[in-house]
Amino acid sequence: MVKKLIKNGLLIDGNGGEPQKDSIVVTEDARIVYTGSEQGYTASGDETIVDAQGGTILPGLIDSHVHMMMEYAPIAEKLTTPFSYMYYQAAQYLETTLQAGITTVRDALGADRGVKKAIEDGLIQGPRMQLSINALTTTGGHGDGYQVSGDVMDLLPSGYRGMPDGRCDGAGEVRKKTREMLRAGAEVIKVHATGGVLSPTDHPEFTQFSPEELKVIVEEGRFRKGTKVMAHAQGAEGIKNAVQAGVHSIEHGIFLDDEAIELMLENGTYLVPTLLAPVAVLETADEKGMPTSAVQKSKEVIEQHNASIAKAHQAGVKIAMGTDAGVMKHGTNLRELGLMVDVGMSPMETIVATTKTAAECLGWDDKVGTLEEGKQADVVIVKGNPLDDINSLADNDTIQLVMKDGDVAKNTLEK
Repeated sequence: MVKKLIKNGLLIDGNGGEPQKDSIVVTEDARIVYTGSEQGYTASGDETIVDAQGGTILPGLIDSHVHMMMEYAPIAEKLTTPFSYMYYQAAQYLETTLQAGITTVRDALGADRGVKKAIEDGLIQGPRMQLSINALTTTGGHGDGYQVSGDVMDLLPSGYRGMPDGRCDGAGEVRKKTREMLRAGAEVIKVHATGGVLSPTDHPEFTQFSPEELKVIVEEGRFRKGTKVMAHAQGAEGIKNAVQAGVHSIEHGIFLDDEAIELMLENGTYLVPTLLAPVAVLETADEKGMPTSAVQKSKEVIEQHNASIAKAHQAGVKIAMGTDAGVMKHGTNLRELGLMVDVGMSPMETIVATTKTAAECLGWDDKVGTLEEGKQADVVIVKGNPLDDINSLADNDTIQLVMKDGDVAKNTLEK
């Protein structure tokens, strides 16, 4: 039995209430056993004291949309990199993400069962993972790596053991492919309901999959103990098709209109904005050899993207933080919070989106997302008060301590 008592910090528990002074968090092995006033806890003397040194104590942070098996690279580099090398890169990405304070992620395609098991068995360090395995996509749609030249260059390899190819057309193929993803270990089904920025032969406003096909995907998920569906959906028609089919979360939501927002409110659909994704495409275009088409589409959508998320937030749509990390460098995830504030969310709202609401989106709110008795001992300590400067979280030096399941993965607090 290992107990830790975390004290001397401002406590933000993830529920959205006022930050608490003179409060502590006590963990025992992998669980939280107490949160509240220091006066209300009787120490046994067995606790290891963790001094937050006037910083802020937060729940472990959650990114609801990542790609842990990749960082965008020029085509020439991809062609000269051996297949297995990506697993060693991923180990580094996973550790970097954890060091940034992200203790839980939902992988939006690319990671397989083995990556998750390596973390759970302690072979590598990384956040807790929820897997989608690979995304379902139509022929010629977002996720189909067919190039204008006629060559095929997918963002990530697929069709190998444990990673089914995601291309499918028609209700029959879609049903079978969904079952293949579930068989391979998918804990959430990912579908591309529209085109996207990085795909070479479509546009974010193009609609993919018919309403009937989307309903089949949702139905198959429900058969498997209520497995939810997340939809890459940027154009208004594709968003509405997805919501009406029963999709659980909309990823990106660039061209939301009033009808789509109303449908999301009626259905309790989550929105994962990934505001950082198109920004990162423009920032790294030269360094990463981003396709000209992706750069142009990013320029087209950024203003509309911001306006859509602002409108959805004002209307009361449930927003869970997600970044599309992998399009940009892993470990830069918390830049997203500053962009969320820029479109009208308060700093506290962005923290709730990165903790409680994200946990609810993943269906894991019974074990992570808030600092409460009985939940997993995922705790982050940061310098200062992030409510005063939310952008400070984007600096990984601000993240002083990261604890996941009671194990300390990072500690730069002064001794």
